[in-house]
Amino acid sequence: MSARAPRRLDPWGGTPEVTSRATGFFRVERIDGRWWFIDPAGNGFLSAGVNHAEDTDLKHHYNAHIWREKYGDRETWIREGVVRDLRDWGFNTLGWTQQWVSGGGELITDWNKTFDLQHSQGFSSADYEIAGMPFVQNLRVAQIEDWNGNPIHPDVFSSDWEDFVEYQARQVCFDQAGNEKLLGYFLVDIPAWLPHASGSDFPSVQGLSPRERDERLYEIAHKYYETVTRHIKAQDPNHLILGDRYNGNKGIPQPVLDAARPFIDVLSIQYFTDERQDHEVMRNDLAKWSAGIDKPVLIADIGNCAPTVLNPDRTALQDHAARGDDYVQSIGRVLGEPWLVGWHWCGYIENDARGWGLKDHEDEPYGDLVDPVRAFNGAIYDVAARMSDA
Repeated sequence: MSARAPRRLDPWGGTPEVTSRATGFFRVERIDGRWWFIDPAGNGFLSAGVNHAEDTDLKHHYNAHIWREKYGDRETWIREGVVRDLRDWGFNTLGWTQQWVSGGGELITDWNKTFDLQHSQGFSSADYEIAGMPFVQNLRVAQIEDWNGNPIHPDVFSSDWEDFVEYQARQVCFDQAGNEKLLGYFLVDIPAWLPHASGSDFPSVQGLSPRERDERLYEIAHKYYETVTRHIKAQDPNHLILGDRYNGNKGIPQPVLDAARPFIDVLSIQYFTDERQDHEVMRNDLAKWSAGIDKPVLIADIGNCAPTVLNPDRTALQDHAARGDDYVQSIGRVLGEPWLVGWHWCGYIENDARGWGLKDHEDEPYGDLVDPVRAFNGAIYDVAARMSDA
């Protein structure tokens, strides 16, 4: 694979070789059979992002001296750490910034087990302005994550829940309505639309037959997406609805996808793979879900791990060279697909909860990982065009 950079990119990171109508905001469009993000300048854009950038990963007792010596404050860390790294490695988007900070501690491969993981707050609006690059926002409209050990399945038909959604839209979306750097809004991270491992479920589906459950689940999901989208659009008519970040490894109920179809612009799916046969399974699953509702796909979270000094138990891959190869192989397997509009890599700095990152706990990049990542990212538009034409 060539490491040659594209001839030129626009200031957003889009390619002027794919052009459409400029609206001043990010949107999606199918051009000659392929889906694209269209950036504010009207050019095709593939969102290559990094998730989970969190400054407190450098404020442990074993590495706080690095924070003080290199950065000293959050603004400097964002500009000279996060943004500089992402651009150097060929990424163009700040992904989901909340980081797994406590709970669990094991490598999660079985979502039939109950986990109770805690996460950081993520970036503020001011942080995104400091970064000055494309980004995503999230609205946690329901506490039903698969990683949540104590989920609360709301009554989405109640006025109380709708009032909460309306508040979230006012809090998050009102101030972002004119922000040209914002791609759009995620909702809940890996929501439990399938029964949660803890046994929690939406009250009105309990005790139903599988057919009855699917029918009721569609009604719940339709009301959920309609309500959330209506309140987001009331505050911000300009940006995309990226939807829930579905747990692709667990599966997505078809009634939920059918219910989401009229309301979401992009199908956002988390999917983790370790072996090359898993790359093919991922590709087939994503293609199936995309075709089922005719939406482009953003791989909202994907990553890998290998043993490190801080986390010797992260043994999915042998070493960081294998991680770099897995990045190229996993993203390369889907880069030419007409439904792919981007991927957001997990994660930035290794901590002792998640257990992996592009940089180690001393803020040093894993060279055997980031070197092939940089080469691959520098050629994504050339490779996508070549694979699409094949």
